[in-house]
Amino acid sequence: MIATYFNALTIVIGSLIGLLVKSRLKPSFEEIIFTSSGLITLILGFSMAVATSSYLLMLLALALGGALGYWLKIEDRILALGTWMEKVTSRGEADSERAKNFALGFLNASLLFCSGAMTVLGSIQAGTIGDYRLIMIKSIMDGCMAVIFASVYGPGVIASALFVLVYQGFFTLAGGWIEPILGEDGIGELGAVGGVLLLMIGFNLLDIRKTKTGNFLPAMILAPIFAILTPPVVALVSRFGF
Repeated sequence: MIATYFNALTIVIGSLIGLLVKSRLKPSFEEIIFTSSGLITLILGFSMAVATSSYLLMLLALALGGALGYWLKIEDRILALGTWMEKVTSRGEADSERAKNFALGFLNASLLFCSGAMTVLGSIQAGTIGDYRLIMIKSIMDGCMAVIFASVYGPGVIASALFVLVYQGFFTLAGGWIEPILGEDGIGELGAVGGVLLLMIGFNLLDIRKTKTGNFLPAMILAPIFAILTPPVVALVSRFGF
């Protein structure tokens, strides 16, 4: 868990730097920050998404996962949690615009920091063989992105460190039995779908297309499941000559 604690710490430090920078920026400079962070997020998302082994499986995972997420109203619930956290930390009645930015910062930063295959694989390596190198590299990257995101959304990005602790901590502690189940293909597809979610965040930041990204979170569960089930299904179909 040492690497996960370090990762959360870099996010907090990066967020604090971002808040300090934000307070010194002129309002006219905010568009530059939004555009820069949106483009960086698009590049990261695209590089992850193209690593998929099957665009058909990715499409199915996103379509079914998105439908499930919209039915469960996942993003609305996450934003409500972020608004509640802002209200608690402000010790009073939360301003609507500030609460919205806090919730969006918490949601988008959590997705950014936890969507990649590096998160899962690095956590599993740290928990099973004590190899912290991948998570340490990710931690530095997350800290840098936290600076940018905090300058855009504000203190909500700091709260994402808690989500990182829970998410990465789970894979670190349970990595011994999760890795054989997911396998290389499952972890790869999880990261690829995570890249698509980052593309959605990038489009939101650039104001190209507004999408409730949080509603597509179930796709990150369905993608590795489809990757695991595909080879046996193909083999069964081939066996019966279909």
